[in-house]
Amino acid sequence: MRLTAIHTYPVKGCHRLDHDDARVLPWGLAGDRRWMIVDAHGVGITQREAPGLSGLRAVARDGALLLRARGRSDLDVPEPAAGEPVPVRTFRSRPHPVPALSAGPAADAWVGAFLGRTARLVWLARPSRHIPSGDRRYDTGDQVNFADAYPLLLTTVASLDALNGWLAEAGEEPVPMARFRPNLVVDGPAAWAEDSWAGRGLRVGGVRFRAAGPCERCVVVTTDQETGAKGKEPLRTLARHRNIGRKLLFGLHLVPEEPGVVRVGDEVVVAG
Repeated sequence: MRLTAIHTYPVKGCHRLDHDDARVLPWGLAGDRRWMIVDAHGVGITQREAPGLSGLRAVARDGALLLRARGRSDLDVPEPAAGEPVPVRTFRSRPHPVPALSAGPAADAWVGAFLGRTARLVWLARPSRHIPSGDRRYDTGDQVNFADAYPLLLTTVASLDALNGWLAEAGEEPVPMARFRPNLVVDGPAAWAEDSWAGRGLRVGGVRFRAAGPCERCVVVTTDQETGAKGKEPLRTLARHRNIGRKLLFGLHLVPEEPGVVRVGDEVVVAG
């Protein structure tokens, strides 16, 4: 098995960045989802309610973020060094907010104009748990970026091929892997082999991870990541074929067990 693609999403919900290699940190890949746009109540704004976020092409730099979008001037935003922490939640239902730092009025004005609503840009200076852990059997980490659930998401080429086969049988168009917004894409295992990896160790190149369980998919996968257009697939087909325990599953959550660097072409090995 080999690692065939690496992606990060500097602002939660934004367009992906593609990489040849990436540093692995306790809370995820370097530069991945350390920034989030929040509403007036400090709740994250995501593609669930704002599919146009797919048009935000942010670039993480050392100590800064570059905001880019069609029809808008670029804006450099330095990582906040100080200030009164802002309590934020990735979702309104999350019981405990985490402290973030405000990016400032210029960044707030930029993201507000981009979304057409009142919004703020915040930075997660100290990644920490913002999700409940009691029902996560294989969750070994206590730090996470602004990802929905776990530090990283892995998907496999064969599983996407199987899903696209079902879509073709239903007369629907295939979908690209970008719909599922993974961090790591692996080629080599059979379709849905990752279902059996939960709780097992996983080595990518020289870096060890813990497979924390399958990923439950939401309406975001129905958004075209290049245009922001919404449809019904592939969620409808997942509901027919991958409804397991009342969850529509695609992909595998990972928790890093050590820092390091992963590279496209790395061998991927699952522990017994």
